[in-house]
Amino acid sequence: MNYLQLLQLSAPETIVTVTLLVVLGADLTVLRGKSLAARFHVGALLAILGCASAAGLAFHRHLAANPFDGFLVVSPQIDFVKVVILALTVFTILISTPAKFTDHVGEYLSLILLGTVGLMFLVSAEDLLMIFVSLEFASFSLYILTAFNKHNEKSAEAALKYFLFGGMSAAFMLFGFSLLYGIAGSTNLGAVATAIAGKGLDPLLLIALVTTVIGFGFKVAAVPFHLWAPDAYEGAPTPSAAFIGSGSKVASFFILAKILTLGFAGVIGSAGYHQFISGWTPVIAIVAALSMVIGNLTAIVQSSVKRLLAYSAIAHAGYMLLGVLTNTVDSHRALMFYVITYAVTTIGAFGVVFVVEEATGSDALANFKGLSKRAPGLALCLMIFLLSLGGIPPLAGFIGKFFLFAATVDFGNNLGLLWLVILAIAMSAVSFYYYLRVLKAAYVEDAADGTPAIKVPLLTFLALVLLAFLVILLGCAPSLLTQFL
Repeated sequence: MNYLQLLQLSAPETIVTVTLLVVLGADLTVLRGKSLAARFHVGALLAILGCASAAGLAFHRHLAANPFDGFLVVSPQIDFVKVVILALTVFTILISTPAKFTDHVGEYLSLILLGTVGLMFLVSAEDLLMIFVSLEFASFSLYILTAFNKHNEKSAEAALKYFLFGGMSAAFMLFGFSLLYGIAGSTNLGAVATAIAGKGLDPLLLIALVTTVIGFGFKVAAVPFHLWAPDAYEGAPTPSAAFIGSGSKVASFFILAKILTLGFAGVIGSAGYHQFISGWTPVIAIVAALSMVIGNLTAIVQSSVKRLLAYSAIAHAGYMLLGVLTNTVDSHRALMFYVITYAVTTIGAFGVVFVVEEATGSDALANFKGLSKRAPGLALCLMIFLLSLGGIPPLAGFIGKFFLFAATVDFGNNLGLLWLVILAIAMSAVSFYYYLRVLKAAYVEDAADGTPAIKVPLLTFLALVLLAFLVILLGCAPSLLTQFL
């Protein structure tokens, strides 16, 4: 093994790792004794500079290499996904700057960067062992970030649930991976695909498939493995919830599609209407349908906006699984466009919720009443994000759904998956109701007498405006993103 080559291929991850050490060291030395705001701003500046350097290197190096048999694969598309993850990390840090939920600024920012490193290694992996290690490396950072608000009992409760569910899902995943290793004699996804090709879905392979789907179903918050998500989103500090719902979502769907389409290429099966054939596609189709229905219907009755966004995330996981299900070049491109634009929109929505929560002390729907008069710019950003999540043109959410549903309908030229697309469109219509509930509170209902205006921190407001601009831009000119996919 050439360690110099390994260092060269992992240069973006190395830069982020050095950055987190610099941020942690600076906070514990030269920034000690400074005000909380000063520590957050200096730490955020250092973290953003490090992420920008790593993103610039990943974007311009144009490498394609796999010298370590799947442990660290580099390609232009993988590097672009890393750039997206780094950009989402930057926006997470920007909306975190006015936070008052912790005095441990260095540790908080370092954990965000540590989770980013894990996600970057995850998207580069094509080996079962490396996938598991990277996934757990990122997950441990997310567990701690969920528990970071020590002034809120819900934060500790959410982190405990997240950790217990995560540990159980990791056990299922590792059991499935061990069976795949026993079948193939290798942990490389290509070798696994070769070993199971033409053998059919025997009981051992069926158990490996189901346990692997269970493990990843938890990571992407798909039904029935979603129970951790509402509590984690509600109890976690809002910037942490934004990172869980954005950066980890991009990496998880990217690697899930890679495992199913590459590792399980020999047992695809069919989920077409009256055309069911045993394989992983019927399993994914059922999970997708359940996620769309249960996520959207349960979101209707939520009074906490963060819980509403959690159930919305579950529903969107169902939509995204359509891109995995159809297994074509167009569907994979549509999936990545959808998950990236969804992540951008979600981090913006959580940013707005964070500002309201810091000003009012709660994310309850009632606290959004009169937002258009108390903070007009913030309310406008919220409207753009929620309408995009609902799929209203010309926003990015509409284009993402259009690409995804069109690729699913065109799959195989036989309309076999039309039933899933019809269900997805119907559930998208249902989602308008709960998104419009929030907008009704912001634009139609009046706040209680004497409710003060909301002062939006400058950095956070600039980040939200930029995110809203990206949502509009990618909806009007999707080729700006699709050219890299």
